[in-house]
Amino acid sequence: MDRFWIKQYPPGTPADIDPNEYTSLKQLIDGSCRQFADRTAYIQMERRLSYAQLDQLSSRFAAWLQQRGLRKGERVAIMLPNILQYPIVMFGALRAGLTVVNTNPLYTATELEHQLRDSGATALVVLENFAAVAQQTLAAVPVPNVVVTGVGDLLGFPKGALVNFVLRHVQRKVPSWSIPHARSLGEVLTSAPAVPTPVDVGHDDIAYLQYTGGTTGVSKGAMLTHGNMVANILQARAWFKQVEIENTTYVCALPLYHIFSLTANCLLFSSLGGTGHLITNPRDFPGFVKELRRHPPMFFMGVNTLFNALMNTPGFSALDFSRLVATVGGGMAVQRAVAERWQRVTGCVVTQGWGLTEASPAVCVNPLVGVPFTGAVGLPLSSTEVTIRDDDGKDVGLNTSGELCARGPQVMRGYWQRPEETAKVMLPDGWLRTGDIGRMDDRGYVFIEDRKKDMIIVSGFKVFPNEVEDVVAHHPGVAEVAAVAQADERSGEVVALFIVKKDPALTADEILEYCHKSLTGYKMPRHIYFRDSLPKTNVGKILRRALRDELVSPTT
Repeated sequence: MDRFWIKQYPPGTPADIDPNEYTSLKQLIDGSCRQFADRTAYIQMERRLSYAQLDQLSSRFAAWLQQRGLRKGERVAIMLPNILQYPIVMFGALRAGLTVVNTNPLYTATELEHQLRDSGATALVVLENFAAVAQQTLAAVPVPNVVVTGVGDLLGFPKGALVNFVLRHVQRKVPSWSIPHARSLGEVLTSAPAVPTPVDVGHDDIAYLQYTGGTTGVSKGAMLTHGNMVANILQARAWFKQVEIENTTYVCALPLYHIFSLTANCLLFSSLGGTGHLITNPRDFPGFVKELRRHPPMFFMGVNTLFNALMNTPGFSALDFSRLVATVGGGMAVQRAVAERWQRVTGCVVTQGWGLTEASPAVCVNPLVGVPFTGAVGLPLSSTEVTIRDDDGKDVGLNTSGELCARGPQVMRGYWQRPEETAKVMLPDGWLRTGDIGRMDDRGYVFIEDRKKDMIIVSGFKVFPNEVEDVVAHHPGVAEVAAVAQADERSGEVVALFIVKKDPALTADEILEYCHKSLTGYKMPRHIYFRDSLPKTNVGKILRRALRDELVSPTT
């Protein structure tokens, strides 16, 4: 197809990447650990982990897994937040030729049971704070190899011991648990051989089972191969050539077990010798601001709700942003009001991108410099094609709304052991139906209008929740907002708003009056609900489905 958008690429950005630059993530990791041995790879609570230490410890973990009998392709579930142990364990699993199953530490026992059973994981690494949940799950789904670690285990003495003591005995964040065959990570790393047995890993081998779709149905494991992940890293590197990316520092607040942070933070910058500042508890916003004061980043990857919350935290606006080179927003739509305020405060434009788990995840990104925030999610990346299609899979052309479809070397192989689900999203010739509704303009910029499943149909007219939310978010009295469909006897559905107030005196009448200035009649909210907080995913994306479930149907 005619990739006419390449004409808009920043100077020096190639039309295509060479996926064969690395044979696998294993080769990429091995090379980075050698090349950048003296550099700091990660910082957690002022404890620094060099690439040489990452090399040594991940090698030992890889050797231990092999020693336990795990063979190439077996699955290792990792249930850790952003602590030093995560890259050690994750890189170790990949270096042993195994498949990583990233697992949300906040999962319930039921959710964890589904993921362990579905993936067939033969090893589990879990933070002790969540070991009680694992204990419940293991009664139903036995996992022969279990490793447990504490938040402070790699922080050194006395800090590590103090952190663990406070979490266990003062804050009581570690419920009692008993998994008789579990080993401590410290014991594993000291007892294992120093070097793993060599294993051949190539582009076709599965690197990750990245589970997705849990908010809309049964969670499915997207099979992301080494080839998929290497391609997306190289695509990001090609795009980031617009700015200085060598030996950079970046803040890592989004959880590394989420695909956005995994690729855009961990893997991308590891390939470049970058230093990641791990934020273990990003919901502690005053503490987060203190960390940013100590370690001003060059790169900041985040989501709309994170940017918004930080700007509403005292002290954030007084931080030093002179080193901030780029801010990249993804995972959900960045609201214009949030982007404009972020630029005023930090002096840095929010560069919006778009992708999905099934694409490793990046598909489109805006240029990092010289382009103001427009609401577009950018241009298709190198070696990537995007079309807009109708429900029958036919191309609708430019400037017309439809379902975004993507093709490129970063698109997944399919869903793990779910050929029927794979067939629903994979079109012939490698095209992926993304489930996102959007359009492409004459220059090739892509605009996301909303998720197909979140569309609100009012008397046959389509209302995009993002559009309504973007209007309401500009109101100075609104902290957060979500728009969802509520059943209505006359029009089928109407717009309902859930709002978290910034101004305690804010009323529904004020919101309606404000909306009248920007929204046509059928887009106007008919119901307004105020809440102290909104339900969110692990990366801060608002769960519209949970809000829809709160509503009584039908209503008048």
